[in-house]
Amino acid sequence: MSQSLPLFPLRTVLFPGGVLPLKVFEQRYVDMVKACLAQEAPFGVCMLIQGEEVLGTSGPDGIEFAGIGTTARITRWDMPQLGILHIAAQGGERFRVERHSVERSGLIIGEVVPIAQEPKVALTSAQQPMARLVELIGGRVGAENFPAPADYGDASWVGYRLAEYLPLPLSAKQHMLEINDAGVRLTVLQKFLADQKLL
Repeated sequence: MSQSLPLFPLRTVLFPGGVLPLKVFEQRYVDMVKACLAQEAPFGVCMLIQGEEVLGTSGPDGIEFAGIGTTARITRWDMPQLGILHIAAQGGERFRVERHSVERSGLIIGEVVPIAQEPKVALTSAQQPMARLVELIGGRVGAENFPAPADYGDASWVGYRLAEYLPLPLSAKQHMLEINDAGVRLTVLQKFLADQKLL
């Protein structure tokens, strides 16, 4: 079943369970955040392929974004000054954009279809070093910026965390999001880590 979802195209890739801090100041997104808070509803994050995050003089016509994204649910918010919202959102389920429209404000509304959650698969012994690397990363970025609860034994969770924190090109991160097999994702990431002599 498809559903309507406000979309926020960004030069980032949000993974399920990931933490996304945002500074929101454009009126269309301020209004979106207020509506999401009032309705306790998520918005969608899609990787921006072409165009700018901030609405330019050409409007949203030049915007191109990835067809697969992740829902984001606001977990914290603050307004340190009038008209500027600081929020933290957590990644939820992946979705596929079937079609979209643009409101007069410039806000993009997508008709999206949820993508089934990957089955929970335990890490193999050969994959355990990747879990330890994720644990090290978590210690460095700090609890506030690291997804909780941690699940170092789950192949999907470990793969998502590596994909979001490793210095991969955005296109590669998007590819990691679109893979529907946790084992394949970890195999690709393990090869990257070995090539970079990080494992």
